[in-house]
Amino acid sequence: MSIEVNNESGVDADLEAIERLIRHILQTLRVHPEAEVSVILLDEQGIERLHVDWMDLDGPTDVMSFPMDELRPGTPGALSPAGMLGDLVICPQVAARQAESGGHSTADEILLLATHGTLHLLGFDHEEPEEKEEMFSLQRTLLEEFTGRKAPRETTE
Repeated sequence: MSIEVNNESGVDADLEAIERLIRHILQTLRVHPEAEVSVILLDEQGIERLHVDWMDLDGPTDVMSFPMDELRPGTPGALSPAGMLGDLVICPQVAARQAESGGHSTADEILLLATHGTLHLLGFDHEEPEEKEEMFSLQRTLLEEFTGRKAPRETTE
């Protein structure tokens, strides 16, 4: 798997933990080992520009997902096809505010956002109540498997 993580936010973050987490998620969900994903940690001004340009929404946000080849999780008998999963953009400054209100660390919030965004890249959504339950349950399970402790609650803005 090709997982590239870059920090352009000006905030220290554990890039290796983000990479290991995404690798864990992709392996658990049987994504082809030749799949590619890119993660960028971006400051508030940068993510706000993306938020306006792509979603037509003002203000910075916590995480944005840009799927490419519309890869989906594999099945017990078959991996997903190889391809470009897409790009994740995470804003550590927004994550820090959410972590404070959620009562957990910024590092935990960034891992939560990386999990959330990766699931979006794989086609999961939370528009409908049943979709939300499926996605958030899987998100909690994946985070708890990776960290070995209870996952923080969802605190997206």
